[in-house]
Amino acid sequence: MQHLIRSARDLRADVFRGIALWFIFINHVPGNWLGLLTTRNYSFADATEVFVFLAGYAGGIAYGRLMEREGWFFAASRVVSRVGTLYVAHIFLLVVFTAQVGYSAAALDRSVYLDELLLDPFSNDPYQALFWALLLVFQPNFLNILPLYIVLLLIFAAVLPLIRWPTIMLGLSIAAYALVRLAGLNLPSLHGGGWFFNPLAWQLLFFCGVAIGYAPPGAQPLRLPRSPWLIAACLAFLLPAAFGMLAAWHAPAWLQQLPGPWWALIDSVDKSGLHPLRLLSILAGAYLVACFVPKTAAWLQGAGARPFVLMGQQALPVFCIGIFLSFLGRVALEKSDALPMQAAVNMAGFAVLLATAYVSGWYGQKLRSGREATQPLPGRAQPDTA
Repeated sequence: MQHLIRSARDLRADVFRGIALWFIFINHVPGNWLGLLTTRNYSFADATEVFVFLAGYAGGIAYGRLMEREGWFFAASRVVSRVGTLYVAHIFLLVVFTAQVGYSAAALDRSVYLDELLLDPFSNDPYQALFWALLLVFQPNFLNILPLYIVLLLIFAAVLPLIRWPTIMLGLSIAAYALVRLAGLNLPSLHGGGWFFNPLAWQLLFFCGVAIGYAPPGAQPLRLPRSPWLIAACLAFLLPAAFGMLAAWHAPAWLQQLPGPWWALIDSVDKSGLHPLRLLSILAGAYLVACFVPKTAAWLQGAGARPFVLMGQQALPVFCIGIFLSFLGRVALEKSDALPMQAAVNMAGFAVLLATAYVSGWYGQKLRSGREATQPLPGRAQPDTA
């Protein structure tokens, strides 16, 4: 496995992205006891925020370098090429997931699966549902992260030159975020109410990652200094937030009885429009990680981190197989949610995710080796494929 891990990368991004993918699988399995340990229980942000932020960070590193070397048009074309890959993966996953859920609903006589996962349009008018799905207007539950990522990359391709001026880029991104939040703007959806993950709001988190990841030629990337005051401020925000979220999940009646607006505040933290508290949570957490986990940390190369590094480097296939496995895990836990079944679902799920990452990494390495042997391109690095 070690030979598949590219040491030139920032392994911090890979390991935390791998953990986020694992958490996404866990959180998508209702009744999974491990879900009590994931970040959504003690933070306003969860694995989705981690994934989007690190996608921007990796994009800022890879495509920023590519733009400086080859120009905007070539770099943007590579981003758009990645969009095409994500789109094909999304449609393929949609077909497989719909078939999986539809067959299970019929075989187990559980039509509730179709309702809960918003797949009922396929039973009412499958041709129209497929048409709107191709346009990304119809997004069943669990299948809304890749469409978000697709739109974010399209925006990124258009504004790629602005990463040379991160303050301008972030200023425009913040202004767009504020307008979207105040005016309630969103992209249209078949069920009404807009996209579950509103890309017009989530773009701010993505571009925060881009600004931090991009390193201008001959200059240092955008970084906040390591300051005891900033560290204390992050902890002063994150620790009460953790306490409040734990209470909201596990003692909501007690939380509602507390004096003050705490329950109303926590209840107002929406995910679709990336509530400011969710944004602050992920940025504060990222700052603490940057302060206390250096790129050269020995544990990043250790055996414990290696599976997550590999999954983080093969994010797309791992994410897709995780969505497929999550529904199988749900069906299994509905048969029995006792400890042996819980252990089997989580151990098998993690093993398949890791095996998918290993096979994908091995195959990608073989393809790169073949291309280098036939058409060597000295000095041209490959952009991150997450």
